[in-house]
Amino acid sequence: MKRLNIKNYNKSMGILIDIQYPIDYKEYHHPDSINIPYETLLLNHKKLLDKNKKYYIVCNKGTKSRKVVAILEFYGYDVTQMSYE
Repeated sequence: MKRLNIKNYNKSMGILIDIQYPIDYKEYHHPDSINIPYETLLLNHKKLLDKNKKYYIVCNKGTKSRKVVAILEFYGYDVTQMSYE
């Protein structure tokens, strides 16, 4: 599993997806991120993601993003877990 600190992210790298619930996303998120909640992303990955693009997955504590990255890697997506630490 690829991991990277959020401080090293820039838009040219790929799409930053914050998987928090909308209420938590509203409270705090990276300004370049888009919000797709955890369950929505996993249930609709075929519609929402393109296997030819790079995605960076972040959540507040890292637990859910680690799970999502592992699952999406299994499905063949180019994903990296982002952390705030």
